[in-house]
Amino acid sequence: MSNVEDPLRAPEPARRKVAVLIPALDEEAALPHVLAELPRALVDVVLVVDNGSRDRTADVARAGGAFVVREERRGYGSACLAGLAALLEGHAEVPCAPLEDRDVVVFLDADHSDFPADLASVAGPVLADAADFVVGSRVLGARGGRVLLPQARFGNALACFLMRVLFGARHTDLGPFRAIRADALRHLRMRDRDYGWTVEMQLKARVAGLRVVEVPVRYRERIGTSKITGTLAGSARAGFKILAWILGWRIHLARPGRGIPTFRRSGST
Repeated sequence: MSNVEDPLRAPEPARRKVAVLIPALDEEAALPHVLAELPRALVDVVLVVDNGSRDRTADVARAGGAFVVREERRGYGSACLAGLAALLEGHAEVPCAPLEDRDVVVFLDADHSDFPADLASVAGPVLADAADFVVGSRVLGARGGRVLLPQARFGNALACFLMRVLFGARHTDLGPFRAIRADALRHLRMRDRDYGWTVEMQLKARVAGLRVVEVPVRYRERIGTSKITGTLAGSARAGFKILAWILGWRIHLARPGRGIPTFRRSGST
């Protein structure tokens, strides 16, 4: 048999990289469990963004095999934006090439409430080119909807109802466990620095025409106390910001020329 390659045969597409981005604030107790449970065979890069922790979050992240960047500006969105800048543009603390358009970014919480083993289900549709953006739904998961605190369940349901009525976006959850193409993230030009990050992504994905699917994911009680739903003030601030994004974005789009161009993916598998 000849070993000469057929010059007419199309080259195999490059393997798509999967980067896991984990925002973390004072999660030294939970983070080692999250990192240990990641299906490393599916993951190329693990990046923890230390959002100004006062404990050993950064140390346990490095011990668990993750790269670490620090973002002093508090806020879930601030941490995500800092992580994306490192993954998409490069960073001295992340010694790997910036992600290419077809690569995939997976967002995962550091509090051990998500099941990292569900990563294959969340990233799978994007890797298979069946979706541009996947939201892991705790509501569709086996127990997730019952584990969510009452205020979280109510706020989640109200936000999803308003997104359906005002935008035609059919979601059951604003869950943080999600996967999206790198070029889609660039296209969305995310900007929220705190509680509105997840709903901003879902609203902009709808307006930009991304192929969006939900998959069920498992959910459990977190390790430690939530910085958002764990307090009445945190729940109120998060709820206000989410509703403000939904209503404000609807008003924003009513003005000519304020929408997002339709997303055009750069290639396929």
